[in-house]
Amino acid sequence: MSAPPLVPARMPVADVIRVGGHGLRSRPLRVFLSALGIAIGIAAMVGVMGISASSTHELDRRLSSFGTNLLTVTAEQESHLPTTAVSMIGALPDVDSVSAVGRTGVRVYRNDHIPTERTGGIVVYAARTDLPTVAGARTVAGSWLTEAHTAYPAVVLGWTAARSLAVYETGPDQLVWLGGRWFTVVGILAPNDVLTDLDYGAFVGWPVAERELGFDGYPTIVYTRPRQSAVTAVQPLLGAAANPENPGEAGVSRPSEVLKAQLETRRTLNALLLGLGAVALLVGGIGVANTMVISVLERRSEIGLRRSLGATRGQIRTQFLAEALLLSLLGGAGGVALGIGITAAFAATQGWAAVVPPWAMTGGVAATLLIGGVAGFYPAVRAARLPPTEALANP
Repeated sequence: MSAPPLVPARMPVADVIRVGGHGLRSRPLRVFLSALGIAIGIAAMVGVMGISASSTHELDRRLSSFGTNLLTVTAEQESHLPTTAVSMIGALPDVDSVSAVGRTGVRVYRNDHIPTERTGGIVVYAARTDLPTVAGARTVAGSWLTEAHTAYPAVVLGWTAARSLAVYETGPDQLVWLGGRWFTVVGILAPNDVLTDLDYGAFVGWPVAERELGFDGYPTIVYTRPRQSAVTAVQPLLGAAANPENPGEAGVSRPSEVLKAQLETRRTLNALLLGLGAVALLVGGIGVANTMVISVLERRSEIGLRRSLGATRGQIRTQFLAEALLLSLLGGAGGVALGIGITAAFAATQGWAAVVPPWAMTGGVAATLLIGGVAGFYPAVRAARLPPTEALANP
């Protein structure tokens, strides 16, 4: 009676992981460098995705607070808008609110000893008391102009103007030299990424500007907020409503489009950074393949001994493929952690909330496993094909 055929033992998953881990522990420096190559690629990809998601989240937050229904009408080519522009725009259907500022010809200085040519780029505007409500501006110190302020020498400074005049550090209740007389700073505006004119402005009451600063009363910029659903319908009407005689001299814009353009620019940059991350990931995959090929060459005697003791080709192939996958998983996990850290650090410097999409983290680990499988397949097959006698004879 013939003996039953021998059936190769199957390696449990735990044994596969243990044997693969032992192979990595025997060459820690090489494993570290190969895993680092993978980690850099994954960190670049996760970091780009995280920064992009954080930027988009911040943009959405700013748009929600700022509002996408703000429209501006600006006097073009050294012209001015009629004094009736505000009331005419306010009379349009579906317009909820309207306000304006008017550019004056005076300058503002820290004190009366500053040379007149050192303006710092600050523009003095006459402003209405309802400007913050319509334009979405807010103060970080002090308060906006009230009806009590408008007839007196009081001024609110934009963020950049306050820093240029060295008022930001000392806060409100300071005096500045404006139009040949002293004005009291009653408030400082928060920085505005969209309405940058507000950052460089010094705002005084409309009546005091006409009485003390020679202001002609003509608005330079009109801010209006139609109903959200009526923005596209109202926008074409604003030029003619603001300046019926010369509608071509009234430029109409939607400031929220600036934020959207910034987002598109970031997306283009993100695509470039993703390409660089993919190249780094490819280099990391080559490093894994190189490590595994060298490992096969260095461990020929081990392979021959295992084959002589009964290990099958499939078990040898599984061992080396497990090593490649573990190596890639190590690099992928480290890369994801590094990418999250990069995102958190960058978001903190920008004052954003750190957002890393879950799919970017799982996708990063999945990408490393795929690369590890592809990079380790050939070395694993090569190790499995080594004849036992040849492997033992050529240690």
